[in-house]
Amino acid sequence: MPRVVEINIYPIKSCGRIERASAVVEPRGLEGDRRYMLVDENGEFLTQRRHPRLALLRSFDEGERGFRIEGPEREPLHLPWRWPEGPAVDVKIWRSQVEATGVSPEAGEWFSDYLGLACRVVFLAEHQHRAVPNEAAQFDDEVGFADAAPLLVISEASLAALNARLPEPMSMRRFRPNLVVTADAPFAEDEWKRMRIAAVELEIAWASARCVLTTIDPDTAIPDPRGEPLRTLREFRRGARGVLFGQNVIPRKLGTIRVGDSVEVA
Repeated sequence: MPRVVEINIYPIKSCGRIERASAVVEPRGLEGDRRYMLVDENGEFLTQRRHPRLALLRSFDEGERGFRIEGPEREPLHLPWRWPEGPAVDVKIWRSQVEATGVSPEAGEWFSDYLGLACRVVFLAEHQHRAVPNEAAQFDDEVGFADAAPLLVISEASLAALNARLPEPMSMRRFRPNLVVTADAPFAEDEWKRMRIAAVELEIAWASARCVLTTIDPDTAIPDPRGEPLRTLREFRRGARGVLFGQNVIPRKLGTIRVGDSVEVA
């Protein structure tokens, strides 16, 4: 039976992860995952796709106080898990127009100085909503600032199969999953429809189309000169939606999951 071997949250979209031993599954995904996001002066979202130096920012859990972000030659930035209040800000993430909450100017200045362009930090509060932008979702499904779905799951076997084809093996960090699980065969998750982990039930909604962000080395922020792993994935994982790796998941029953939990699949 598959089991959970890794749980990751990414407090700020396109910045560093925090690896967890357990996590609470909420309607929008894992608690604390991608509730913050960077936007430019026009409210357009910012990611590693155009700003690869974001890959060098690391996230660290500070318990109930929140988390901190650290970057090269910079003092840490501390943020709470939930931003208390702030002005309403209209932001755009892909095709979604969303009302978010503006975070302190000091936080925006920290990232502006790091990236060398004017930006601000926004937070998606409980009263602010973003619908899952896919026809596979139900009308009331929600997501935070993740690209597409509340969670992303990938099996270790799938990464091993990809690495067997690559010129050099790559870490799972390239693909930024929330859940890493074991599986009996590579890409077994393609055939799953539902997952049950402890009391939590998850619907496998659609395959994840991968982009240029996967080519950025998370340790150096340098894009792979050969375009890997996308170049190799195109040879055997091309689908109608693009190059596919991992599955987008929507919670159907909430609760707490832990590393080591068994995964019942159907």
